[in-house]
Amino acid sequence: MYEIANNYTTAMVFPRSQMARLRPPLEQSNQGSIMHKSKRSVSASGLQASEKWSCANDERDRLRPRASNFLATALCLLAFGGLPPASRAQVPVYEVTPVESNIRFGVESSVPIKGTFDKWDASIKFSSVDVTSGVLEVEIEADSVNTGSGMKNGKLRSKDFFDVKDFPMITFKSTKVVQTGPNTFDLEGNFTIRGVTNKEKLTLTASGKGTTSGSIDGTMAFDRKDYGMTSNIPLIKIANRVEVNVNLKWKRVSGSPPVFEE
Repeated sequence: MYEIANNYTTAMVFPRSQMARLRPPLEQSNQGSIMHKSKRSVSASGLQASEKWSCANDERDRLRPRASNFLATALCLLAFGGLPPASRAQVPVYEVTPVESNIRFGVESSVPIKGTFDKWDASIKFSSVDVTSGVLEVEIEADSVNTGSGMKNGKLRSKDFFDVKDFPMITFKSTKVVQTGPNTFDLEGNFTIRGVTNKEKLTLTASGKGTTSGSIDGTMAFDRKDYGMTSNIPLIKIANRVEVNVNLKWKRVSGSPPVFEE
């Protein structure tokens, strides 16, 4: 501290270092006030931002179901709109009616040999509305052969022919369908007798196009020797070529009618 005499007034002079120590409380007080105001301002800004964020979230939540519904509808329209009419149609479902159907066979011989099979099952299944996607499957109980003659039936059931004890079923399952005319088809498939399977062709004509009922009439010829049937019936000379005729009545129980090639 320094004293300076100036007439009647005495002035107090302080070094700068002491003056600096006198100022901080005021400055700190002012800074505290400023910081407090700043905190209130930040808090207010944060609250406003939070409210805006909450409102934005509420709006998004409100719009999300509409957006989801719109997207689902758009996808459905694209999916169905992008498919050709045949793809949108339902696959046809057929049932064969055995009571009105029959499976016959015949072979040229010195004495006529013709007959039917009394027990069999058949199905026609489609994987699409395209008629060539159809699969014909026939299962015949060999023991049900009926020529009208007990002697002939017995011989055909024996080991020389159908061998029904060891191979009770005769089957055909198509593997390829080729449309050859407006209502005619060639069906290539696996034909099995006596446990021997070969590729054979069934040529058929279909009726009832576009309706709920109809029929298919088909013929298949095969060489009996290809299946190990090399014997004859006593006193009867039998040709090698055997012809099978299939007449199946069907009804469409559901789905769209098959689409034929024009």
